[in-house]
Amino acid sequence: MRFEIITLFPEITQWFEVGLLGKAAEKGLLSFVTHSPREHATDKHRTVDDAPYGGGSGMVLKAPPVVASLRHLDALRGGPSRKIMLTPQGAPFRQETARRLANEPALTFLCGRYEGFDERIRSHMDEELSLGDFVLFGGEVAAFAMIEAVARLLPGVLGNSESPVEESHSTGLLEYPHYTRPAEFEGEGIPPILLSGNHAKIAAWRREQAILRTRARRPELLDNADLSEQEREWLRNHPEEEE
Repeated sequence: MRFEIITLFPEITQWFEVGLLGKAAEKGLLSFVTHSPREHATDKHRTVDDAPYGGGSGMVLKAPPVVASLRHLDALRGGPSRKIMLTPQGAPFRQETARRLANEPALTFLCGRYEGFDERIRSHMDEELSLGDFVLFGGEVAAFAMIEAVARLLPGVLGNSESPVEESHSTGLLEYPHYTRPAEFEGEGIPPILLSGNHAKIAAWRREQAILRTRARRPELLDNADLSEQEREWLRNHPEEEE
């Protein structure tokens, strides 16, 4: 899969060279391209922003260099790409968003800076996404987070193919508790069921813990979680103080 980032700071490519992303790129599973709109600026100062019409604070990213960047990447790629504007005005990025985007052959992330985008850029984008209800200096951090969320769903990127299936939000629930050695730490042990060797009972315990943890920490997720009627009845009868 090809990930493209349009940014005023193309030197961020070092981030793609570490960890599982770097290993996946070495295997040819992923590729990364960064491109600066300054390459398409026409003045000697390579200006990509200007004061807003009508007055106001801050500077606005100009449409010509940004749109030229999109067209440049289209020409290099020679195939389709889903173009995503990163903005606080966008739809919230969720795990289901990552799953949907993982089906695309290529993703182009447009990172904003300054006060925002010239409105005419929007007609060249496929969708607008937001990492959350807060404002960053620019869209690069949001692009990093979304790329990681998408990349780890692609075949071969994670060593364990079951990892994306069992973790938080993949089933609409938060993930169950994890434990590893030592069996006791500062007087606190681990649930005996995990030492039983009974994989069916362990799976059932983990499912129950995921449901209880979701109710305790993110109860709104239960409305759309994939729970059976038997599980919902069990949850209604399970006292909250035990969580």
